[in-house]
Amino acid sequence: QVQLVESGGGLVQAGGSLRLSCAASGRSFSSSPMNWFRQAPGKEREFVAGISWRSSSTAYADSVKGRFTISRDDAKNTVYLQMNSLKPEDTAVYYCAAGRRYYTNYRLSVGQVDYWGQGTQVTVSS
Repeated sequence: QVQLVESGGGLVQAGGSLRLSCAASGRSFSSSPMNWFRQAPGKEREFVAGISWRSSSTAYADSVKGRFTISRDDAKNTVYLQMNSLKPEDTAVYYCAAGRRYYTNYRLSVGQVDYWGQGTQVTVSS
């Protein structure tokens, strides 16, 4: 059974940092683009960051560019999201997502995601 399990969320003050992890199991995701999405209350789920397979390319939403960094460790089948200089507007449930194997697009839309994690809450207080 394929699973993506996020961890590392929590409550942090504005300006602080958190590191999210997404551990995959059930199969290797080394050949899949991996993304992070987020969803705030009353809003649609939105793309945050993406990384291609082989880690050659990354993409970020404009709202997090320069503050967030996505990375992957294929030996551990794990993807990370380092979040610095957090703002109250970053408060949301963060989801890990995997795209289709060998898919060259690493900035996925919701409809292009093959697997979702269950989400982890990030709350940034002002």
